[in-house]
Amino acid sequence: MALNFDLPAILPVFPLTGALLLPRSRLPLHIFEPRYLAMLDDALKTPERLIGMIQPCVDCGPGERLHQIGCAGRVTQFSETEDGRYMITLSGISRFRVVDELDGFTPYRRCRVSWDDFARDLGPDEKDTAFDRPKFLDALCRFFTKQGLETDWDTLENADDELLINSLSMLLDLAPEDKQALLEAPCLSTRRETLITLIEYALRGGDGEEIMQ
Repeated sequence: MALNFDLPAILPVFPLTGALLLPRSRLPLHIFEPRYLAMLDDALKTPERLIGMIQPCVDCGPGERLHQIGCAGRVTQFSETEDGRYMITLSGISRFRVVDELDGFTPYRRCRVSWDDFARDLGPDEKDTAFDRPKFLDALCRFFTKQGLETDWDTLENADDELLINSLSMLLDLAPEDKQALLEAPCLSTRRETLITLIEYALRGGDGEEIMQ
């Protein structure tokens, strides 16, 4: 992925439980809180137009602490409603690691971040050479049936590996910590293995039995 801007050392962050953005994926958001409207306004004034999506960490001790890893997205679409809210789309650029959180005068949170561990995110689409698609889709079909969900199976069967795995990681109703595990997976194959594990665990009702790898 060729960028026409430099990744900044300081990033505005949007803490949102259960929201997952991945590189080369898109996340629609509804912005209405005044502090995040201010964040969006400031982001649109910069050449990179980046916002960092990150999850609050419920097990990190007292205070509103954040997970250490999030994903930055570029504002690529936005529209304003009559009452001043925004519908935006973030296009995932790269994951980042929080170095520290900054004190300042903005109503939203900002972090000093490092991009060093995520060079893969700026490369071409990832492939998963060990992906057993029929086995995966069979488990997914059983999961959707159990959850009472419907989907366009032709689209899933024909989707590229990365699009399929990342889209499901973002869209499926999974626990926040499971979403974080999918975000932190170092490569596509690891994310796929994690996703299958979570699907099979849900199919077994979380009974702790051995699950498909």
